Amino acid sequence: MESLEAYLERKYDELRLLDDCLDKPVAPGPPQSIDEVIELKFKLTAALRAQHDLNEWTTTETSWSRWRKRGDGPFRFRYDYQRADLEVIGPSFYEVDDDFRCETIYTSSGMASISALMLASSHVLDRADIAVLPGTYGETLEFIEGYASHLRIITVDETRGGPNSRARSPRILLLDSCALAKDFQACLRASWAQFGLCTFDTTCFSGGSGRIRRVLLRAREDDVPIALVRSHTKLDSLGAEYGRLGSTTFIHPKKNDPWGLSYLGKLPDEMRNAVRLLGGAALPAHFPPYVGSPDYRSLTARRVAAILRNGRRTARTFQEALGDLTAELDFAHGLYVTLRCRQPLDEERARKAASKLSSDLSLGGFPMRHAGSFGFDFAASEWFRDVRSGEFSVRIAVPDLPTAVWDEQSREIARWWNEYNSIP
Repeated sequence: MESLEAYLERKYDELRLLDDCLDKPVAPGPPQSIDEVIELKFKLTAALRAQHDLNEWTTTETSWSRWRKRGDGPFRFRYDYQRADLEVIGPSFYEVDDDFRCETIYTSSGMASISALMLASSHVLDRADIAVLPGTYGETLEFIEGYASHLRIITVDETRGGPNSRARSPRILLLDSCALAKDFQACLRASWAQFGLCTFDTTCFSGGSGRIRRVLLRAREDDVPIALVRSHTKLDSLGAEYGRLGSTTFIHPKKNDPWGLSYLGKLPDEMRNAVRLLGGAALPAHFPPYVGSPDYRSLTARRVAAILRNGRRTARTFQEALGDLTAELDFAHGLYVTLRCRQPLDEERARKAASKLSSDLSLGGFPMRHAGSFGFDFAASEWFRDVRSGEFSVRIAVPDLPTAVWDEQSREIARWWNEYNSIP
């Protein structure tokens, strides 16, 4: 458990890390409340973005000026007109062992990355099966069904006992960090020898997560190339959503590099071309300047650990207090849970319920917002659709808050949800 005093001390370290990136630090004093932490963090990140714009005023889309610094914090950028050839030099958002080489393509969002990757694969594979886990991110499946007709979606269960030859039946494994824990673990235990590529959406896992390392080891054991796709707006910005940023990182095992030998060897170049033609290159202003330092990695690990700890406690609280009013409590990432209603919800009713829940708790003095994301220093509620069943529910994103504060708030959420479901 983490006390309020320990929490505020940790948050002060986060604020100082942000403040140290300013050319003219404001030297904030130790925060005295949770609300002050949230306000100061968003003010400091806004100041950092403004600083980037002021320092880079000569850098434009038409690239008219020769006087360009082209950098922010530890990142350096090289590009010509409209960033179509953007090259980023700087620290990785992942903590990858030296046994692997990384090649990263940055984009304007997580969906921009995975959509460009899926489109690029059509220039490498005429047709392929893409095996997915239940609970895979809905917009990813929507894109594949609507715009990647060369890919046929199948479930991971359908691949078991099937042909093992990549040449006869090209197969891609789409592994998603928002899958249920039991399905994710079962996939890690199974053989991947039949897959020619693993595309792993890591968005819901911290960059230093042990789950990511386990996936890399699983891929290496079965000699499967892997592409890590990520939205950095979530867990990589210390809870402040610094800017829309995505990436795909191609992992090359040093001992045996299948990218140079297989039909997938040209996939990174094809993806770069897709990003160029779609106009999906990343904005240099969206790279957080505090990334990469030991303090950043330590603070990120500690804040994600606090969210995970609170998430486990939330699942127990909701299970005891709500029973069958819970939907899913055991996602692989542990960052949010979902609640169902006794009367079936459509999107509009689920949205209104999430908004009313956050509004009522906020008025009651609890740090909660109606927001469609996760990883904040406040709880967030939003509507949620289960792509397997089509049912709508309300998602509760667990915050980085002191243990006792969040325990009280989660009990209040359960009380509110019970009352909401008792209204005819």
